[in-house]
Amino acid sequence: MSAADLTLSSALQSVKPQLSTPVAKNAAQADKAVKDFEAVFINEFLGTMFEGIKADGPFDGGPGEEIFRALMLEKYSKTIADQGGFGLADSVKRQLLSMQETAR
Repeated sequence: MSAADLTLSSALQSVKPQLSTPVAKNAAQADKAVKDFEAVFINEFLGTMFEGIKADGPFDGGPGEEIFRALMLEKYSKTIADQGGFGLADSVKRQLLSMQETAR
């Protein structure tokens, strides 16, 4: 690492992240927000799992398959999140509502 990298790294560590999450006005909005968040998390998880899978045959690969796979993973993610997901949404919702109460 160079001196410039270390300076940048220490400068980034000294900056406190700003909370930029929109405040949900009610439990229904919080439910939707946390399910969407969990769906994105699951999408990233599944995307990593599917990275190593290569298609075989005369109609494999290409940009069409990449688009189809992305759409398929998005649908899988939303379906898994709607059916309970990994349980992440409940924890995030509790934390979100707790943060809203302390902000008042």
